[in-house]
Amino acid sequence: MSIEWITILIFGSMVLVMFMGLPVAFSTGVVGIIFTAIFMGPEAVNIVPTRIFGLMTNYLLDAIPLFILMANILERSGIIEDIYKMVYHWLGWLKGGVATATIVACTMMAAMAGVVGATEVTMGMIALPQMLNRNYDKHMSLGAILAGGTLGILIPPSIMLIIYGMVDNSSIGQLYAGAFLPGFLLSGLFIIYITIRCYINPVMGPPVPKEERLDWKGLFKVLFPIIPGTILIFLVLGTIVVGVAAPTEAAGVGCLGAYIIGLIKGRMKWKDLIQAAIGTIKATGMVMWTIFGANVFIALYIMVGGGDFVNNMLLGSGLGPWTVIWIMMGLVLLLGCFVDWVGILMLTIPLFGPIIRKLGFDPIWFGVLMSVNLQMSFLTPPFGMSLFYLKSVAPPECSTVDVWKSALPFLGLQFIGLLLCMLFPEIILWAPKLLFRG
Repeated sequence: MSIEWITILIFGSMVLVMFMGLPVAFSTGVVGIIFTAIFMGPEAVNIVPTRIFGLMTNYLLDAIPLFILMANILERSGIIEDIYKMVYHWLGWLKGGVATATIVACTMMAAMAGVVGATEVTMGMIALPQMLNRNYDKHMSLGAILAGGTLGILIPPSIMLIIYGMVDNSSIGQLYAGAFLPGFLLSGLFIIYITIRCYINPVMGPPVPKEERLDWKGLFKVLFPIIPGTILIFLVLGTIVVGVAAPTEAAGVGCLGAYIIGLIKGRMKWKDLIQAAIGTIKATGMVMWTIFGANVFIALYIMVGGGDFVNNMLLGSGLGPWTVIWIMMGLVLLLGCFVDWVGILMLTIPLFGPIIRKLGFDPIWFGVLMSVNLQMSFLTPPFGMSLFYLKSVAPPECSTVDVWKSALPFLGLQFIGLLLCMLFPEIILWAPKLLFRG
């Protein structure tokens, strides 16, 4: 059978099994095992536990449950509420200020823990009622939380960049350094959009009434509770970027720091720690099984010649390097509508990584570019995870359609951010060059 028909057969089978309701992790794994036995012989199935064991013993992957645990502890320690309260009082006087405060709080939270779910859910419970009670436009309120929450998967310490670095053999420290400016660029685009819309039409985001605003003494007073969180950011990110610690060690330090903050604030009881651990086990299980299943699937595809097929199809087509980049970005954007980000990384990076290097593009630039693109997958219907996270805590008057509609303007802003990072690579490469390449 030709590689073209093999490609159609195994990818078509994967899509069919997914639409039958099986999760991505098991869809890719089941299809990978079955077709390994068909194409390579039953004895070849022995490679499956070998590949999985190799991943299970990968030291870098230890950082994933640690960062997820750190996020769960922070969620229960009350630091997210403290951050939101601070930026709410400092920015609430602006038109659209409460929505802007939501973006800033999400950005700060993203710099503490590289996950999306905890931020979306917590901000949905804290900030959404605030905005709706102040007669903010419903779609603006929902969109600000959706967009702000997705920053957690891009701004370091991003779990996505850890997995990307592991799969692509790229420096995680350089990926982290490269993701800072794009993350803050997107945060800035969201804030600019909200501010312009609310100043053009103040009904969309009225400022906080004067009688509720704090004086200078009160404003500085609300800064103090976030000092421990700020120290935690520098403790985790600083050690990684400077090279003092690997992501795994930094994540361990972050977990301990988050727990100590919770104890100091008196909000971290033994029951809360157990709940954080249970949440971590569930989230880590989902991520790891997706990694295992996709790894088996892509190993099969490469063994039957899929890597060479994709390589020859893109490089031998006569298309220019930038056209190839656009094809890759378009494919990732399409996959983001149906497959979670872990599955997309595991399926595409083993194929795209060698091509990018042959075309002469910087792999760190492409890695961060992929992360900016995959950030959009959290907001793309029908399976954008952030849409479901927020809907789960939104009041009944916010329908699923409302949540989907509210994501559209911010999806457009994310695409603008992606375009800027493509056209001006120094947005990504400036920090890695400064910190790692002299």
